[in-house]
Amino acid sequence: MTDKTTRLRDAASLILLRQSDGCLRVLMGVRNAGHRFMPNHMVFPGGGVDLEDYTAPVASPLRPEVMERLQRAAAPDLAAGLGHAAARELEEETGLSLGHPPALAGLDYLCRAETPPDRSIRFNARFFVADGGLVTGALGGSGELETLDWYDVEEMLKLDLAAATRAVLGRLRIWLALDPAARVGGKVPVLREREWVEE
Repeated sequence: MTDKTTRLRDAASLILLRQSDGCLRVLMGVRNAGHRFMPNHMVFPGGGVDLEDYTAPVASPLRPEVMERLQRAAAPDLAAGLGHAAARELEEETGLSLGHPPALAGLDYLCRAETPPDRSIRFNARFFVADGGLVTGALGGSGELETLDWYDVEEMLKLDLAAATRAVLGRLRIWLALDPAARVGGKVPVLREREWVEE
């Protein structure tokens, strides 16, 4: 029986997008079988916030409107740390970089997702979005993610994805259909208890 009081650990994921062959593609990979959390599942690059992320230097910070939305459910230092964690995890897991130190001004904040309380490992994950043209490097990384590639979003939605991953991809489609000015304001979608709410 799982412990229903398992603490949520703050985490950040980065959804990188690019247009190719007339379709929208997203960078994803399969979490290797050795992982305790979501092994063998297709995921976006990401992971938990480390202590160093709170104070690590950046070439450019998250934009004020992104910080404002993050701070609806995070203290200012955590909000900044989430941006750095997303960039750090991206480079560790994929070999692609936003720079040294990373430039975070190109990141948008899509949504937040809480692992359900019936799981033994739980994350309070924030999902950022950025244009794939902002990164440099070659796909490689630490090996945590296998079969790393740029996948057609519509084709990914036809696969047997984890429920949270499918939900976030669906939210991405909604976000992309918005006018760019509308993406930076409004409520923040939150996946909680497997349902979308707003904050």
